[in-house]
Amino acid sequence: MEHLAIMRKSWKLTEKILTGQKTIESRWYKTRYTPWDRIKSGENIYFKNSGEPVQIKAEVKKIIQFSDLTREKVKMILSKYAEQDGINREDVPKFFEMFKEKKYCILIFLKMIQKIKPFEINKTGFGSMSSWITINSAHRQSQYF
Repeated sequence: MEHLAIMRKSWKLTEKILTGQKTIESRWYKTRYTPWDRIKSGENIYFKNSGEPVQIKAEVKKIIQFSDLTREKVKMILSKYAEQDGINREDVPKFFEMFKEKKYCILIFLKMIQKIKPFEINKTGFGSMSSWITINSAHRQSQYF
């Protein structure tokens, strides 16, 4: 499988990935969404800011999934992993407020991060609001990515 993570440009997360400030990609959900149970070590993730071309490729080093989150578990995850997730210590309370009601968290540890030649993707069929797209590698030659 290959994955495309679409990032909020205002958070400047792609910049943090490229500089090494962010070596974990986290996704927080109220219900299980992709990439939950659909991503494995060794697979590739492509990153792009919303409204921009794909510009970054990374390999998945490992994955940790948390379910049945409570506020205490959210605090523990943020305390332990915020820095690697590109979250400044002073911003942890703001992120806790965003995530405190979430029930699922997936942490994707990144390696082999590289800037790549920018390219556009066709999100047709994935939904215009999709923030994560997973495709079978066999479709790699297609119009998607």
